[in-house]
Amino acid sequence: MMTQPAYYSGPRSDHFDGKHFFNPEGESGSGGAQKDGIVRFLEIGAGDTKHVPWPRIPVHQTVPPRRVEGDAMRVTWIGHASTLVQTDGLNILFDPVWADRSSPVQFAGPERVRAPGVKLEDLPPIDLILISHDHYDHLDLDTLRYLAKRDHPRIVTGLGNDRLLAGYGLSATAGDWGQIIPVRPGVSVRVMRAHHWSARWLNDKDSTLWAGFRVMLPGGDVYYSGDTGPGDMAWAREAAAGPRPRLALLPIAPYKIASTPTGNHIDPDQAVAAFAMMNPAFALGVHWGTFQLGDEPIDGAPERLRAALIARGIDPARFRTTEPGQGWEIPSLPRPLTARPPSRKTSTGQAA
Repeated sequence: MMTQPAYYSGPRSDHFDGKHFFNPEGESGSGGAQKDGIVRFLEIGAGDTKHVPWPRIPVHQTVPPRRVEGDAMRVTWIGHASTLVQTDGLNILFDPVWADRSSPVQFAGPERVRAPGVKLEDLPPIDLILISHDHYDHLDLDTLRYLAKRDHPRIVTGLGNDRLLAGYGLSATAGDWGQIIPVRPGVSVRVMRAHHWSARWLNDKDSTLWAGFRVMLPGGDVYYSGDTGPGDMAWAREAAAGPRPRLALLPIAPYKIASTPTGNHIDPDQAVAAFAMMNPAFALGVHWGTFQLGDEPIDGAPERLRAALIARGIDPARFRTTEPGQGWEIPSLPRPLTARPPSRKTSTGQAA
């Protein structure tokens, strides 16, 4: 019997029992009814999912600007969950994965059908990397090693993932849900609740914490939910409790599973419900059309997203999907109107 790695030790909490992390609402993931766990994990890793295979889609790769200064903000979807946000002279990379397969090995498992929208060597210098959890479609060691050697970025993640990464020579700062991690003056990261699970291999299920992030920035916050199921939507309510995000990164797939439906991913309708709750100025749909993890059509998620937005009366221009490598300039948040001072009267009774 394999010994479980001790990636984290600390006091018990509403999502840690002393050995394992769990979802507080006790549904799916590591608590309650297991709808999408280690068996599904192994099926996906082995490529034994009986999906109708997706076609390969050609990608026009681009080269992002080296920096985006001031309040300007640019987001570039790389593919799957990997997303580059540039603002305030800071280059932020979410869940960077340039691997050809989402798998422990590169000879089996879901193969990338869309190339990364930006070549790894064409990325601008990366200052901050946020890793939501340890699944292979979100944590790619080869990509992290390359960026760590080239750019020496700050890596922020959930509890336990720092020890996991340290075993591969990578330094990271880990935080619990609700913890704020300073990055530089005026910029910090709040680790946020998500509804998911974790496993890197057979013996470490739920040994590390899954998370979302709110990057607090001078020109407006960026929120990333990480991989998350709906649960009781507490993660969305917590995101809504803070300042209005300028940009949200929300997953929209997989949503059609041949086996028992997963409780660990939101579908486009649930993503729109979360969008309505937290009311970001804009949102980008991610986690679709790259690695085939569900049975939906390759471009089914964006089509269903648009239909869900229209059904709720939300302008689809606010919650978009883009092609890999396509940059999107995010407008500034509206600034509060400053009250006009009362007019001062002169000795003649006229307004000054």
